[in-house]
Amino acid sequence: MTDNGDRTMGRRTMISGAAATALVAAGYQAAPAYAGEQHGHGHKTVRLSVLGTTDLHGNVFNWDYFKNAEYDDSAHNDIGLAKISTLVKAARAEIAEDRRRPAPLLLDAGDTIQGTPLAYYYAKIEPITGGHIHPMAAAMNAIGYDAAALGNHEFNYGLDILRKFQRQLRFPLLGANAQDWTTGLPVFPPYVLKRVHVPGAGRPITVGILGLTNPGIAIWDKATVENKIKFGGIVELAKYWVPRVRRAGADVVIVSAHSGIDLSSSYGDALPVPENAAGPMAEQVPGIDAVLVGHAHQEVAERFVTNQQTGEQVVLVEPLKWGMRLAQIDLDLRQQRGRWKVVARHSQVLNANTVEADPKVVRLLQKDHDTVVGYVNSKIGTCTTAMSAATAPWEDTAALDFVNFVQADAVAKAIAGTPEATLPVLAIAAPFNRAAAIPAGDVSVRDVAGLYIFDNTLLAVKMTGAQVQEYLEFSAQYFKQVSGTGPFTPDQVTNAPTPTAPTGTPDYNYDILGGLTKPLVYKIDLAKPVGSRITGLSYDGAPVAADQQFVVAVNNYRQSGGGNFPHVSKAPVLYNQQVEIRQLMIDYVTATGSVDPAAFATTDWSLVSNGAPIVVTA
Repeated sequence: MTDNGDRTMGRRTMISGAAATALVAAGYQAAPAYAGEQHGHGHKTVRLSVLGTTDLHGNVFNWDYFKNAEYDDSAHNDIGLAKISTLVKAARAEIAEDRRRPAPLLLDAGDTIQGTPLAYYYAKIEPITGGHIHPMAAAMNAIGYDAAALGNHEFNYGLDILRKFQRQLRFPLLGANAQDWTTGLPVFPPYVLKRVHVPGAGRPITVGILGLTNPGIAIWDKATVENKIKFGGIVELAKYWVPRVRRAGADVVIVSAHSGIDLSSSYGDALPVPENAAGPMAEQVPGIDAVLVGHAHQEVAERFVTNQQTGEQVVLVEPLKWGMRLAQIDLDLRQQRGRWKVVARHSQVLNANTVEADPKVVRLLQKDHDTVVGYVNSKIGTCTTAMSAATAPWEDTAALDFVNFVQADAVAKAIAGTPEATLPVLAIAAPFNRAAAIPAGDVSVRDVAGLYIFDNTLLAVKMTGAQVQEYLEFSAQYFKQVSGTGPFTPDQVTNAPTPTAPTGTPDYNYDILGGLTKPLVYKIDLAKPVGSRITGLSYDGAPVAADQQFVVAVNNYRQSGGGNFPHVSKAPVLYNQQVEIRQLMIDYVTATGSVDPAAFATTDWSLVSNGAPIVVTA
């Protein structure tokens, strides 16, 4: 793929007023050639701007529902459509100051209705099928989107919720490669034409917006779409539809694609088409001017790809996730032979943490937000004995046993009736949050969520006993080598530096394995060097055989290669419906009404030194 790299914009231009202040603070830079300049032979250049978001994942407010506090991260990003609305208004106002420029378009690249308690509440607790307008639909309608592409997570709550959401939108939800199982015809609009008035020009600019979603839906939401909807490849369907969009009259073609730029697939060769293919699409399909990219949760301000057939450059931009950024694509056009033609392309991303939330969006959805805050902090069950993750990195705890139990139980139920249903089920968890605890007595949604602070989804893979042993050996490099049995402080044994983690292995890269119906038992001997620390590995009281087969529940981060653990990324995938592990835990407590550690907590692993127990005191 020809790739001129990710770039930031060129020189700044002088703009005025409150809109200018907001945009400059957000990182706005003008493209090198200003709209309206002459470009030889008296032809006037017109600049059309296209704004874009992606992977909003149910975020309207700058709020962390699980922490019950304003959202913050290490980069101090802000999130949500309320802040995006402020940036959009500022961009529209700045563009309107130049009376020669057409009004901008606003697009989204998918994954809109899943990812926060706000989204979950109106899918599962008070479903929008009952008449309530989805908060994301209400916000996006108020902001004034022109089109959006389907994301894979749009299918997580079933087709009834998705179709209701689609009907609530005042703009089209596009998915050219979401095709009827039998006929192959698109079951969502494949594209839309938007005619944009150009001040002082007789002919409007016709913009064709093509929407493409992720083929992985066929795997991730198989239960929802099988025998109903199939999903063609990103490149293949773009080759079919882009010429048709051009023939329909489009001067400009923009693809909103829920597919990452760089070629890759988390599902290996389970499908004949790749998961992430926006870059190859731009390279191989002539007639595309710009791509709004989604799915990969990356920040790409500007990347150019040269089309192999035409030699034309295509600009790609990906505005991170959750409303942290607003993309702005600037297309310079001139009329040639009575048609508008793009003669230059640029893009950038604007930072939402530089502006305040739009009061209009806040007022519109404050009641929904307050309802969900109340739900997250409400009692969903009880716990018989307090569970804490404070010591989870160095001793077997009920808290992590609970995570593994829920994961393994969900997998066992999902594979029932398959050939692998008779295999023993294991699960993998890491001590993400030492501060997490579930109290004795009343338990809230937020209490449960604290044990699992990441948005990981659940998969199941098949591994051998030998692979499990090697996996555990790799995980055990988290510990420092010691002699004697202590007592040691935690920092004397945990977070060992490695070549790939020179400042210390993070807690989230230490994995603990447990069995569902029978115990998986092992010891970690810290007197031994890395690679030979796992001793006494047994399942149900018998030594684990090298060729023994296991079903292993694992999160998507680990299965996709996160942490570079051995075997797991190449192991056969048995289950992947992209269900969040955190939500599975919440659902379990809600359904059972109680958490009893006696039902799942056992001491199956421990630290030793030459076989003698090690003592660690915090």
